[in-house]
Amino acid sequence: MTTEKIVESPIDMEFREAGALTQAAVRLHMYDGTDFTAVGVTHRNPADPSQQRVGEEVAAARALRDISEQLLDKAGVDIEEATHVATRLYH
Repeated sequence: MTTEKIVESPIDMEFREAGALTQAAVRLHMYDGTDFTAVGVTHRNPADPSQQRVGEEVAAARALRDISEQLLDKAGVDIEEATHVATRLYH
């Protein structure tokens, strides 16, 4: 099967860390001009060793999960507008 790239939607991630708190801010810019933003946060247990990468991974995963839910909501609205039928996409 041959595939062709038809659009590109970049994702920007920024990480911030303060002590045991790690935050990931994520922005997805869609080709139609829609922007989605989300923030994921993780708190390291003070008794656990500091592993910056792990905190970033967890915080990013939480933010991306939120973006995923926003995309499903938008897709449901787009489907309803096109079909005039109530739609519920499950997350």
